[in-house]
Amino acid sequence: MSGEVLINLTPMETRVAVVENGVLQEAFIERSRRRGIVGNIYKGRVVRVLPGMQAAFVDIGLDRAAFIHAHEVMPPGTAADEQLSIGHLLHEGQALVVQVTKDPIGSKGARLTTHLSVPSRYLVYMPDAPHHGVSQRIEDDGERERLRGLIEEAQAQQSLEVTGGFIVRTAAEGVGLDELAGDMHFLLRLWRKVSERKVTASAPSVIYDDLPLFMRILRDVMRDEIEKVRIDSRENYVKLIEFAEEFMPDALERIEHYAGERPIFDLYSVEDEIQKALGRKVQLKSGGYLVIDPTEAMTTIDVNTGGYVGHRNLEETIFKTNLEAATAIARQLRLRNLGGIIIIDFIDMEDPEHQRQVLRMLEKSLERDHAKTKCTGVTELGLVQLTRKRTRESLEQTLCEACPTCAGRGTLKTPETVCYEIFREILREERAYSAETYMVLAAQAVVDRLLDEESAAVADLEEFIGKPIRFQVEAHYSQEQYDIVLM
Repeated sequence: MSGEVLINLTPMETRVAVVENGVLQEAFIERSRRRGIVGNIYKGRVVRVLPGMQAAFVDIGLDRAAFIHAHEVMPPGTAADEQLSIGHLLHEGQALVVQVTKDPIGSKGARLTTHLSVPSRYLVYMPDAPHHGVSQRIEDDGERERLRGLIEEAQAQQSLEVTGGFIVRTAAEGVGLDELAGDMHFLLRLWRKVSERKVTASAPSVIYDDLPLFMRILRDVMRDEIEKVRIDSRENYVKLIEFAEEFMPDALERIEHYAGERPIFDLYSVEDEIQKALGRKVQLKSGGYLVIDPTEAMTTIDVNTGGYVGHRNLEETIFKTNLEAATAIARQLRLRNLGGIIIIDFIDMEDPEHQRQVLRMLEKSLERDHAKTKCTGVTELGLVQLTRKRTRESLEQTLCEACPTCAGRGTLKTPETVCYEIFREILREERAYSAETYMVLAAQAVVDRLLDEESAAVADLEEFIGKPIRFQVEAHYSQEQYDIVLM
């Protein structure tokens, strides 16, 4: 599998596209006013303790206070029966050093932890953890043991004191002692600077700011199958080269400055794919389609055969549609960055072997996802449940806002419904105030219906209240909006 990373930079925005086999798989967008803060370390101040929720709100200098749960304040490894209440752990006004684990999303503030860590290319340093670990994505037992041994060896070489533990990242698979020792030395030097700032900084303030997006992508996404990293900014290309020279020399030959006349995101139709990813419906090559509906509690995905009629029988048609849908769903989760609970309604299959193969295809397709996913199998109703870790806003939340006309419902009241609301409102006004005349201000479609299909109802209402009713079109009103003026 071949891949490319495309980086588009402007003073206002950084956009990154991860393309595999010519198809967009992931999109990262960060704007200067809304930069992601996951991984940043702050010195904050506790502003409110909530014993009933076993949580607290912490001011870290953002528009909204951030949220921390009691288990994120406990020392690592604390047994369940030893855990204290939030009131014993924190008090209002207390200064607290915290790290962001989840960006502010929608109306919710950032999520925090006091279990701090700082990442490099191959390692994550956890100053308060007493043990070392290896990423679960490295499945070979022999390689896991080899890396554990190298961590111990690299630690023995360090001139700086090592008080915590290290997690070996997936990218370290196959690397040698020199690379791990270099990363370890960098992280220990970085942590010494962070420790100094923890003491001297005032609250609230930033103690450690993670790398900008275009550098984080090189650190976190770069794999052997990524053949090129193209960046369209000459100034930031130089910064990327300097970063790679120091921390990722093996990536140097794959980084190039894109100076083409076409916008870099026009390569591989990235812009078109982003636009498609904002829609509910996803067409499959076979003629089937997906319908994706994110909600507050979960995301639902419905699979349909659409125009695909197959060549043999109904069960075979359903099986092939579901197989294609499983691959497409895994891609859509990455591309749209959908997180939390996800419920997939595949087309019902009678054959248990077909069910098993579709589930296996979904799990295999999810293996390439950098976000942690967990598939819990098929429910009694034939639905597939999975969870995907959410750390930042989805693509839709980043690029869109709720429609001001329907307030995010996705539907509008019909002109007929609004007409009958107006009739009821006029009756209420008449009982309360008894005006001489009523003037209805409404949208064109509503007034047209009042003067046409509902004209007999208007005449009956005028006769019932004994008052004339006039109508006036307000061009800037939405279909649901109206006012009744008493004259």
